[in-house]
Amino acid sequence: MRRPEGFDEPARAEVPSAASAEPKRRGLPKPSAQARPKPPTEPKSAKPKPTKPAKQPKPPRQPKPVEATDPERPRTTQPPRRLRRASASRVAEAELRAAERARKRAEKRELRRFTRRVRRRRIAWAIGLTLVGSLVGISLMAVYSPLLALRDIRVEGTTSLDPAQIVDAVDGQLGTPLALLDEGELRDQLGEFTLIRSYSTEILPPGTLIIHVVERTPVGAMVKGSRFQIVDAAGVVLATSPQRPAGLPLIDLEASDVGGAAFGSIAEVLLVLPTSVRDQLDAISATTRDDVTLTLAGSTQRVVWGSADDSEHKARVLAALVAIHGGSGPGTYDVSAPGTAVFNAG
Repeated sequence: MRRPEGFDEPARAEVPSAASAEPKRRGLPKPSAQARPKPPTEPKSAKPKPTKPAKQPKPPRQPKPVEATDPERPRTTQPPRRLRRASASRVAEAELRAAERARKRAEKRELRRFTRRVRRRRIAWAIGLTLVGSLVGISLMAVYSPLLALRDIRVEGTTSLDPAQIVDAVDGQLGTPLALLDEGELRDQLGEFTLIRSYSTEILPPGTLIIHVVERTPVGAMVKGSRFQIVDAAGVVLATSPQRPAGLPLIDLEASDVGGAAFGSIAEVLLVLPTSVRDQLDAISATTRDDVTLTLAGSTQRVVWGSADDSEHKARVLAALVAIHGGSGPGTYDVSAPGTAVFNAG
């Protein structure tokens, strides 16, 4: 049985579901009016006012899916070209500033090293100059100080000379600082002594001078007029005597003089003769350097020496022959050729 109009119950409003709200939220087209059923009209007096459905909360926004990329190489976001240029410029400026700082640090290190080297050199120079100045000052004090002045003179090595005479000759330099002694003056003062062949000096601080003297040795006597001159191996006349000196052979140069070759050969022979032969020697003569002849004392024996060459060998041979034929009477020893030396009697 059909109900009369106006007595039908109003249709309930449908609550939109989440599925229907999803396309609306995502901007999908709304369902057309044809698909939505039109409710039956009701009389205004009896039509109840429909209630609005409760507003559903929006679901959380899902993130956009990210496209799949290579898992080994993460995707990088490239900055704009202008930003890349600005970054490169800043990097270059930073590197330039770093290089400038490194250069300044290197320059400072080099400057400090150079300064240290200069400082060390200056210190070394200062120390050296100080030492030199100190040495110079000490030397000047030693030179001019009266504590190092000459106060004592000693003479050593004399046999014929009187040391007191030598001291009296050189005492003019007493009181002079040892470093300022005049060697030239000392040489002139000692040169007045003929018997002094050579000398040497020794300074013994604080104020002593020692003079070592080597005297000339007389080797023979020469006749000069009515007097005898005592000479050494250099021909220097050491003394004169009216009588023949004992213990010295007589030197006969005939026409030669002490500056000739004949006297040089005689002096060389006299210096190498052994004492056993020299004590028996009475005279020695020569006209040239190659005809030296000796005469033994107390006998009529002679010695033909020849030249002064190989005199030491000749002296040994002569000493052996004299030991054998010394008392054999008159004769001649010929040692001019020492390898074939002989004694000729008669």
